[in-house]
Amino acid sequence: MKDVGLWKIFKVVLNHSHPCCPGQAEMLKQHRELSMFVRRTIETHEKAEIRTSKTYQSFVVAAGNHCELGFIEKDVRNYITREVQNISKEDDAEEFGNYLIRMKEKNQNFFFELHLEGDHCIKHAFWADARSMAAFEYFEDVVSFDTTYNTNRYNLVLGYFVGVNYHGQSTLLGCALMKNEDIQ
Repeated sequence: MKDVGLWKIFKVVLNHSHPCCPGQAEMLKQHRELSMFVRRTIETHEKAEIRTSKTYQSFVVAAGNHCELGFIEKDVRNYITREVQNISKEDDAEEFGNYLIRMKEKNQNFFFELHLEGDHCIKHAFWADARSMAAFEYFEDVVSFDTTYNTNRYNLVLGYFVGVNYHGQSTLLGCALMKNEDIQ
């Protein structure tokens, strides 16, 4: 992040690092879905103050195993947060922005950029703490940008910039959340 605040990208490798397993494709986020019955059961269990893990395990027992469900425990948790507790993406985006501002107030060397879409949802965000910014000055020679394959409930991909220090160890240089327009 030199003085002008720009990254220089010299090489991009876009190929996937491992073959996808066709037998597990149904567990990719875009294929998972909670049926109306499952949603109503989750709501009932939430009112009865039954723990989310117990709710999920009851579905596993009824289905016979995890693979037969078509959703994961995180989907249940996300449904509770989003629908039952009615916490919106806009509220979360605002809170995330407030958090970044608080971090900047605590340390002037904290850097962030946050871009929101018209509906106040995160389009992309980048942040790096003071230690990461200082490390970049030393270890900028080779920087890897890696993203997790899975997206979170907001369809945002978490990516991170990593360098290698003098001891051959990975060093975090910054993080990013990006709108996942195209899953490859």
